[in-house]
Amino acid sequence: MKQPNIIFLFTDQQRWDTCGCYGQPLDTTPNLDRMAAEGVRFEHAFTCQPVCGPARASLQTGKYATEVGCHINHRLLPLDQKTIAHYLKEVGYDTAYIGKWHLASCGPNDSADNFRTRPVPPERRGGYDCWLASDTLEFTSHGYGGHMFDGDGNKREFPEGRYRADAQTDWVVEYLRSRKDQQKPFFLFASYIEPHHQNDRHHYEGPHGSKEKYKDFTVPGDLVDTDGDWREEYPDYLGCINSLDRNLGRIRDTLAELGIDSNTLIVYTSDHGSHFRTRNGEYKRSCHDGCIRIPLILHGPGFTGGAVYQELVSLIDLPPTLVRAAMQPTNDDRIGPLQYMRGRPLQQLTANESQDWPEEVFLQISESQCGRAIRTKKWKYSVRAPDKSGHDASSDVYVEDFLYDLESDPHEKNNLVAHPDYSEVRIELARILKRKMVEAGEREPEIRR
Repeated sequence: MKQPNIIFLFTDQQRWDTCGCYGQPLDTTPNLDRMAAEGVRFEHAFTCQPVCGPARASLQTGKYATEVGCHINHRLLPLDQKTIAHYLKEVGYDTAYIGKWHLASCGPNDSADNFRTRPVPPERRGGYDCWLASDTLEFTSHGYGGHMFDGDGNKREFPEGRYRADAQTDWVVEYLRSRKDQQKPFFLFASYIEPHHQNDRHHYEGPHGSKEKYKDFTVPGDLVDTDGDWREEYPDYLGCINSLDRNLGRIRDTLAELGIDSNTLIVYTSDHGSHFRTRNGEYKRSCHDGCIRIPLILHGPGFTGGAVYQELVSLIDLPPTLVRAAMQPTNDDRIGPLQYMRGRPLQQLTANESQDWPEEVFLQISESQCGRAIRTKKWKYSVRAPDKSGHDASSDVYVEDFLYDLESDPHEKNNLVAHPDYSEVRIELARILKRKMVEAGEREPEIRR
């Protein structure tokens, strides 16, 4: 079987419920909805780390962020760390990266190791050959205006008046059309900043007209009767989503024009969601579903037919999924890089190979806390280290922080962690959480009530 081309479309801070196929009542994502109807959708998909850089470190390596020393933002992905780009190049792929990287800097603002607004050196690009990116795209651009850096370190400016996601997609399309060897398979990672808030303006910057277009939004259940800034920011947030969707349509149209759509696997997902400052003082870094639940849709070889899977899956499952897709026809997940990755290939679900898919997903939480959590279909259980800061990688002692019954309380309004009737539930969930921590390469901790 011919190796598929692979395009990974990665958004930043996108909740799952912004998409029509996940229940969004406004017409925000017609192209993604069509792709879901033709491909495969995972109803319960979650990040493994609700912070930008750590989630990216896990996605590039297939390991948890603490294992590679990138559990907080602005940490250099170790230069000797093999990534999915390395693995796919070994089996014959061209590799390209376009967009936000967030894995090249490890020093303060005035340090020689700070590449947040400077070109990322070749050795810090995770093995990708073709390169057009910024380490921290929100620092080099706004919704309108800004730049990224090409492989030679030259600035490439967004055209005046061109929305950022549109300009980035222009360059994605340019890459697809200009490849010299059209017979060689390629792996393109397109990392968008949308719908991430604009840090220096404290605002979600949708395309012009978003506030009016999406003013009549339905309030997500977890935001009802809360403070936060969703009242003023959600319309622009949805405008960002709609822009991403239009650009997904442009990419799919280009693949069809080039005659390579049937042999191209497209993955669409995000690093984490946004709770709009309702769970803490900003948008992420919490265990709540508004922050950790993400869209995940795949379309292409091995992922067709419109199936919807109810199993809980994680970003940590995507690196082995990509590697297995590229390494076909083998389906032995005990060989090669798959044996070193923490997740499991999603092909085990779509090919009906797995009878023991995990019933929980595991999260590491940093910066706001040194925390850990698991999510099952029924329960959310989260702990934090009482004597550690959010910059500490781990702890030997944690205390219980949150317990939610998601069947009776899907919007996580009622924290049961101190309720005496749930002591046995907490004991069992603590046992599972400690097992997941050990599986992630951590020491088994003490969890106190």
